[in-house]
Amino acid sequence: MIKASLDWDHYRTFLAILQEGSQSGAARALGLTQPTVGRHLDALELAAGKPLFLRSYQGLLPTETALSMRAYAETMAASAAALARAASGDGDSPEGTVRISASEVIGLEVLPPILTRLQQAYPRLAIELSLSDAVEDLLKQQADIAVRMVEPTQEALVNRRIGGIPIGLYAHRSYLERHGTPETLEDLASHRLIGFDHQLAYVREALKKYPAFAALDFQFRTDSNVAQLAMIRAGGGIGMCQKALGARDPELVPLLSDQLDVKLMTFLVMHENLRMVPRCRVAFDALAEGLLSHLAATPQQPG
Repeated sequence: MIKASLDWDHYRTFLAILQEGSQSGAARALGLTQPTVGRHLDALELAAGKPLFLRSYQGLLPTETALSMRAYAETMAASAAALARAASGDGDSPEGTVRISASEVIGLEVLPPILTRLQQAYPRLAIELSLSDAVEDLLKQQADIAVRMVEPTQEALVNRRIGGIPIGLYAHRSYLERHGTPETLEDLASHRLIGFDHQLAYVREALKKYPAFAALDFQFRTDSNVAQLAMIRAGGGIGMCQKALGARDPELVPLLSDQLDVKLMTFLVMHENLRMVPRCRVAFDALAEGLLSHLAATPQQPG
């Protein structure tokens, strides 16, 4: 069988079709013409010896072969991006691009001042910030550095334990003026509660330590900690957030602090191969210092 000569551009097009669901969508995403995307797909299917997508009224549906290829193509994409970041740096000075992965709430509420100071100190340093609650795979170089809420177990990763970020219950003053202030965990059952759709790490800890939480009915559910915090700030009910973040807003009132003790264990992680790369080393150190300062800023408040 004749095999087509393929390069990274073909697999980049393949991923774009998977993500967009059509050749036209892939062309727009990549800035290519639709005929070019079509030629790439034809070459891929010739090399595979079978169709990779089925045409339907919903668009292009991936075949089992295409789905089996996806992880390898994603690894190629991560490697290509990592190569570009490595090439962007200088061997002796902190310059070039560093990709950092963090959860939404850490990325939006905690990291901006830390990264601002970092780039003020190193103006030739470029930052890519990936906001996701999914754990990006450092071994596959999807990110250079990650702020994680689970301790990594892979030996090839270097990690620094930041510590447990305290989580507390908060409500806006306007909510409490309308609905009153709960005095016990059991009182929460009569309040509008802002909570999770799926059990995250700190949620599982809270349920284990405080079984009463399991019976609570959330009137607003989302797995986005940022959305939960926004609803708390809007006076939409009582919810959980980092105490250091709750303390920033004088309109947010801590609740039941003496009855609730939940911490979100936090780790800073990077691949050991990047330990001595100047751009990664200074970023890792700055993130560690900033996150430890954020942890130290947690107030000691009575309930």
